[in-house]
Amino acid sequence: MLKNLYISLVVAVAGLIAVPASGQVRRVKLSDPSSRVQDAYVDVYEYDYVDVRPQFPGGERGLVNFINKTREYPYEAYEAGIEGRVLCCFIINIDGSVSNITVMRGCNEQLNREAVRVISEMPKWKAGKIGNKSVPVLYFLPIAFRL
Repeated sequence: MLKNLYISLVVAVAGLIAVPASGQVRRVKLSDPSSRVQDAYVDVYEYDYVDVRPQFPGGERGLVNFINKTREYPYEAYEAGIEGRVLCCFIINIDGSVSNITVMRGCNEQLNREAVRVISEMPKWKAGKIGNKSVPVLYFLPIAFRL
């Protein structure tokens, strides 16, 4: 009887692990003004649920270097002594391009605009994959502004 209980417990746990976590895929409306298709939606995978995560050219160090070289402190925010961190999210598409840039938590309108500008100038990433198939991936990135 104890053996049967143990087997049932193992099967139950294995079943829980095999079930995909909720929130693994999001249905996102594309925000591409140049697109002729209205109300186009795409399934976007969360960063933690893909087999191969998207990668910036040069890895994390390359991403930090790119942000530091590209970011320009807005003059008005600099003069006012405003600093903070802007949390953005965006989609890394199957071709490695970046789209749907959104400020999730900002600190100042000028700093928010600058963070969006920096992300929009990013080169193409190495796309995320599930199996051997490239998939769009949702990526969160904080950009810090310090005086």
